Amino acid sequence: MSRLLRGASLGHANGTSSSSVAMAPSSSDLPSPFGSLGVTLSDADLRETAYEIFVASCRTTGSKPLTYIPQSERTPPSSTLSSSSSSSAATPSSLQRSLTSTAASKMKKALGLKSSSGKKANPGKETTPSKPARKPATVAELMRLQMGVSEQTDSRIRKGLLRIAAGQLGKRMESMVLPLELLQQFKASDFPDQHEYEAWQHRNLKVLEAGLLVHPLVPIEKSDASAQRLRQIIRGAHDKLLETGKNSESMQVLRSAVMSLACRSPDRSASDCCHWADGVPLNLYLYQMLLESCFDVSEDGSIIEEIEEVLELIKKTWVILGINQMLHNLCFTWVLFHRFVTTDQVEIDLLLESDNHMADVAKDAKTTKDPGYSKILSSTLSSILGWTEKRLLAYHDTFNASNIEFMQGILSLGLSAAKVLVEDISNEYRRKRREETDVARNRVDTYIRSSLRTAFAQKMEQADSSRRSSKNQNNPTPVLSILAKDIGELANKEKELFSPILKKWHPLAAGVAVATLHSCYGNELKQFISGVTELTPDAVQVLRAADKLEKNLVHIAVEDSVDSEDGGKSLIREMPPYEAESAIANLVKVWIKTRVDRLKEWTERNFQQENWNPGANRENCAPSATEVLRLINETLDAFFQLPIPMHRDLLPDLLVEVDKSLQHYAIKVKSGCGTRGSFMPALPALTRCEVGSKLWKKKEKPQNLPKRRSQVGSRDSDSFGLSHLCVRMNSLQYIRTELENLEKKIITCLRNVESAQADITNGLNISFQLTLASCQEGILQLCEMTAYKVIFHDLSHVLWDALYMGEIASSRIDPFITSLDPVLETISSTVHNRVRNRVITALMKSSCDGFLLVVLAGGPMRVFSRQDAQIIEEDFGSLKEMYLAGGDGLPQELVEKASSQVKNVLPLFHADTESLIERFKRLIAETNGASLKSRYPLPPTTGNWSPTEANTVLRVLCHRNDEAATRFLKKTYNLPKKL
Repeated sequence: MSRLLRGASLGHANGTSSSSVAMAPSSSDLPSPFGSLGVTLSDADLRETAYEIFVASCRTTGSKPLTYIPQSERTPPSSTLSSSSSSSAATPSSLQRSLTSTAASKMKKALGLKSSSGKKANPGKETTPSKPARKPATVAELMRLQMGVSEQTDSRIRKGLLRIAAGQLGKRMESMVLPLELLQQFKASDFPDQHEYEAWQHRNLKVLEAGLLVHPLVPIEKSDASAQRLRQIIRGAHDKLLETGKNSESMQVLRSAVMSLACRSPDRSASDCCHWADGVPLNLYLYQMLLESCFDVSEDGSIIEEIEEVLELIKKTWVILGINQMLHNLCFTWVLFHRFVTTDQVEIDLLLESDNHMADVAKDAKTTKDPGYSKILSSTLSSILGWTEKRLLAYHDTFNASNIEFMQGILSLGLSAAKVLVEDISNEYRRKRREETDVARNRVDTYIRSSLRTAFAQKMEQADSSRRSSKNQNNPTPVLSILAKDIGELANKEKELFSPILKKWHPLAAGVAVATLHSCYGNELKQFISGVTELTPDAVQVLRAADKLEKNLVHIAVEDSVDSEDGGKSLIREMPPYEAESAIANLVKVWIKTRVDRLKEWTERNFQQENWNPGANRENCAPSATEVLRLINETLDAFFQLPIPMHRDLLPDLLVEVDKSLQHYAIKVKSGCGTRGSFMPALPALTRCEVGSKLWKKKEKPQNLPKRRSQVGSRDSDSFGLSHLCVRMNSLQYIRTELENLEKKIITCLRNVESAQADITNGLNISFQLTLASCQEGILQLCEMTAYKVIFHDLSHVLWDALYMGEIASSRIDPFITSLDPVLETISSTVHNRVRNRVITALMKSSCDGFLLVVLAGGPMRVFSRQDAQIIEEDFGSLKEMYLAGGDGLPQELVEKASSQVKNVLPLFHADTESLIERFKRLIAETNGASLKSRYPLPPTTGNWSPTEANTVLRVLCHRNDEAATRFLKKTYNLPKKL
């Protein structure tokens, strides 16, 4: 069973080694609790002295007189058991009690221990056909064999005791100092050789030194003459042996010193009892030697059948050794435990019985406050507790499925010892309210946490070693992923194997265990996360493993604490969430930012290199538009390939950033192209006509014509040429179309990711609203800007600069219509069909605005009579027909809607001057109220041309070639005839 305890150095206490040590024999892993003897007595020395006390105690309590029977005269070993009765008359019945094979010990049955006869043979050992060993005939012979005493030594002891009894008739043995009396009886000639005699004399003197000088029952003063004299005698005996075996002077001096010290009483009262072997720890070591005789010397861990009889006789030594029932209980508990440890822990019965006796020790501890006993009790229990805790603080190393039955016994014994130490010895415990301290639970809590931390450290080392061994493989598993799997298995093992035992003393044993593992792994995970700056497969693998482990640990904790008072809340508080999903989410967000930043950078670079040439692709859109969408597709593909469990939750973050990036591109596509106001000419100041002027007959170009604004590039600007503007519009339309495909792709990818459900898109807003709105707005703006650029910039030479300049009949609209035709051709062949009508509609609207601007705000060089109204209507009809294109152009309703403003204004050119003046006055009055008495205010120019708008009527009067109109304008506003 050596596998039970790692590194335990185990020995056997029943050997007869003669090595001299200052402490009683013990396993190095289990120090003796009795302390140092301070005298070099070997195991054999102690055992022989204990045997002498045992024989002397039994003989003096016998009912018949002592006689000495030489060994040669005793019953031969081969004689029958019945023939031993001849010697029984000469010895006390207690020693000469006959033993039979059917003798059954009641005590042994009560102890529940196996006997050597009931023990099964070791199947690993070969048996020999030799005769079985002879069974001892008497308890006396059994004790001699059990204590390893030779027949020759036994004979000498008995002989000496007979001489002592003969010389001191009627004197009880407790009134004598046995080593002194034996020294008095034997001389060198009584031993086989001088060496044995010397060892015998030294042993007895050392026993006297230990019992009277080093560990006396009654303390001695330094000035005590008898003590000083005894020390001198013992030191002198090392150089020159005492002359023993007679009443020599040296023996008289020795007797005087010994008896003076031995006859002192603890209470200073007169007593005939000698105290030479009842001082602690000498008496405990001697008593331990006697108790160890209860174990069969031929069978490790087995109790002799005759334990009841043997213990009855051993108790007769109590008076000499100063032992009482409490010390016996404590020593016997220690001996049982010591035997279990030093015999490779193969006999669980020894362990269980030691635990049973601990209950008696606990009762004794509550009934006495004797400081001497408490000191021995504390030392003994501390030694037991130290040994058990060494195993329990790392019980994962100590126990497994094959030896788990030993765990409960060791745990019970250790906790019993701890409870006595804390509750009955510790002063600190007495100061506290007892209900506040649960010794067993607190200890088990400590064992669980300590053992799990140790096991975790070992698993960590194993995982690191596994990682190193696989570093040359492709995609080796990260250490913390390996560790998470191992810790999960460790937690399950804890729950199934150890927790059922530990739960007897700690109701939340499994919960404490997993909380400890959760904390240990959490510390490692925290360090790992702090060092992760970007999303990598290893990082995701570790975090997913951590999340899975945490769910398992929390489940065990909740399951274990379901019946607890707080429902496990205290345990859960010990397990702050790893927030692995949050960590993954944060890393994904960093990944998203990195990808989007890269997307913006590439988009910016491609945009700067864009030349907006049509024909680059079949969509007639910008290559930069197709490239930015390709990059977005790649980003989405990479996102759905991330090994994360929360694609659906993090997708909105990605879509928002992608939407912003696309919106940024859409804004850049339309930016810098200008607006309708960028191309509208500045309106000239109001003037009145010079009636009868021949100005229209002049062929030279008139001066001071109003000029177009110059905020944008020239007519030949590459960036904003008609075809380039068409490509920009197509690019925005292409993005709009592809957004629908992106949305479909995202839904498909979501349904394909791991663990996705059919309704995964429910409640999820998959759209690119910012981009869509920017594209819509951009297309409208580009359509309008293109139309006004064409009309007021590209064709200004045939509209603003030429139409109706000078003679009306020779400056009609035909050149403008002719110049507009190739523009429409370009738009029709270049612009996407879903945008084409919108552009042409905007072009017609701008044509109508230009036409109105010519006839209403064309400056003093444009003069119209009522007869010219017909020409103006015809020209405008031609303009409309061009956009209708005989049914192949714009729809009729669109054309009518776009031309409605012109149609409403043109009737003013047919009206006579008087009616126009009256209309103007009425409109001014309606606008400014009836308070007008003299001067009419000049109506502002709003650009909203209408027959019901005063500024529109005023402008018709300004261009009217009529005296009445001129006089009215002169009188009312004093308008000049020229600019």
